[in-house]
Amino acid sequence: MKNKEIFGVFFREKPALMLINLRNAKSEVYASNLAKQIDCTYSHVVKILQQMEKSGLINFNKQGRLKLLSLTKKGTEVADNIDKIRNLL
Repeated sequence: MKNKEIFGVFFREKPALMLINLRNAKSEVYASNLAKQIDCTYSHVVKILQQMEKSGLINFNKQGRLKLLSLTKKGTEVADNIDKIRNLL
């Protein structure tokens, strides 16, 4: 089994990649950017992001009409651990 396949056994791939991409972002990230980065629809990304916000993993920071995404301390820790597990597999 390939690493990517076994990772999918333990984690839902898209939400895990969203956290990792947010953690590794070099510039501001919006839902539309994130959707393109992980090859997912915008509506699906927003739905997952809303669940992550309720869980205290991310924040939406409104800038005009756009919502900038940022990880909370908890979200950063979760992303770090997911990335460590992904690299171990």
